[in-house]
Amino acid sequence: MNVTATAVFIGLFVFITVLGFASARWKAGDLKHLHEWGLGGRRFGAWITWFLIGGDLYTAYTFVAVPALVFGAGALGFFALPYTVLVYPMVFAILPRLWSVAHKHNYVTAADFVRGRYGSPMLGLALALTGIVATMPYIALQLVGIQVVIGGLGFPTHGLVGDLPLLIAFVILAAYTYTSGLRAPAMIAVVKDLLVYVTVIALVVVVPIKMGGFGHIFAAIPKDKLLLPPPTADSTGMMSFYVSLAFGSALALMLYPHAATAVLSANGPNTLRRNCVYLPAYSFVLGLIAVLGYVAYASGIAKLPELAPYFAQYKAQFALPGLMLHFFPSWFVGVGFSAVAIGALVPAAIMSIAAANLFTRNIYREFVRPDCTPERETQVAKLVSLVVKFGALLFVVFLPLTYAIQLQLLGSILILQTLPAVVAGLYTRWFDAKGLLLGWAAGLGWGIWAASLTGFQKSVYPLHLGGMTIPGYIGLYALVLNFAVAIAFTLALRALGKAGMEDATLESDYVG
Repeated sequence: MNVTATAVFIGLFVFITVLGFASARWKAGDLKHLHEWGLGGRRFGAWITWFLIGGDLYTAYTFVAVPALVFGAGALGFFALPYTVLVYPMVFAILPRLWSVAHKHNYVTAADFVRGRYGSPMLGLALALTGIVATMPYIALQLVGIQVVIGGLGFPTHGLVGDLPLLIAFVILAAYTYTSGLRAPAMIAVVKDLLVYVTVIALVVVVPIKMGGFGHIFAAIPKDKLLLPPPTADSTGMMSFYVSLAFGSALALMLYPHAATAVLSANGPNTLRRNCVYLPAYSFVLGLIAVLGYVAYASGIAKLPELAPYFAQYKAQFALPGLMLHFFPSWFVGVGFSAVAIGALVPAAIMSIAAANLFTRNIYREFVRPDCTPERETQVAKLVSLVVKFGALLFVVFLPLTYAIQLQLLGSILILQTLPAVVAGLYTRWFDAKGLLLGWAAGLGWGIWAASLTGFQKSVYPLHLGGMTIPGYIGLYALVLNFAVAIAFTLALRALGKAGMEDATLESDYVG
């Protein structure tokens, strides 16, 4: 066991635990109400919102997975850069409108909005279930990030003893989320981001100097890892997949329930617009993190006797932790590993709150207890947040890591199918709720089928069109089918004079 690194790791972990519990008194509100517990009272200003959204979208698994993908697959791993650049203009145009209408009608989830916009409890239920299913494996992958760094500290990784540190982290996360709600991850996100920035800057500056510079590093990378293969006469190859994966991922990112939760906690639409200007700073850091995959490959750390067992267990996922262990003193390893672990707790807390909000508002209150009191509603949300985190923990403890990764891959495809109802609804009431529901079902069905063809191992589908093969992101192709079905069915219902036009919102509700 690395005693020094472990001591630093535990010290920082204790600090953020105290911070999590203390945050219940920050921006004090009545935590018996769901909008206070689950949205922080909608009072977070520009700085806190910046840290919260950044901590929400740039997760620990991002910091582990992006360099791992570059380490293993090469240039394809850089798709994360264009997609995190593309997402902010979309957020700028779309999510401030969601905040405005949600504030007017006390909507807590995007499914709340869809239910009110289209007057359809079933459409709201469909979005809620999709969000919960897509979020569960995402939380599990955050806990996997903690598991990787705990293993890197020298703790056993098998059996009850191996699961004990993860169980302790889960209990702490569950406790301060239950008591403090969204205020806990909002406050901890500030610490998490500072640790991440310090760690990444140190890695990008110190390691290349020790390896002789970036010229030496890139010279050691095989050409097939530096460039995507060029298209052929009968196929667009990886080029079309790269573009569609980046664009589809950008669309999906803003639709996840935890993204909506972070957005709706802001104190106004202009706060969100200002954040869209400054949040690309994270994309710059993400680019540096992606390059670290090449740095790890060129360093040859996977073949070092002291690190080879970790790579045998965690594969490419250990690329970034391996760099820290090999090139830095133990105390800084503790800092870097705590950045990853705390970077897992922030989004895991927000995701569990988001899933709890969806269940409580769009399933429990809608179909089970329409007359429940605000206090009962919040209590149910708190309990469901515990159940969600416990379910994610079971993913990690009892299922192989590849299952969680495959389910998260499928989750991205599923969550993208909520786009027509949410995004189109923010600008037009043209669609019929039944058409959107059929489109959602068609997109989901085809997306799951296409992913099953790869054994849920990949997110690419080779579309054959006019003698040309166009490999693309399954989620984006499913979205096109989703829109086509929704449009066709809405046109048919309008032609028959049976299109529903119920709407609980007004045009003025969308202007902040």
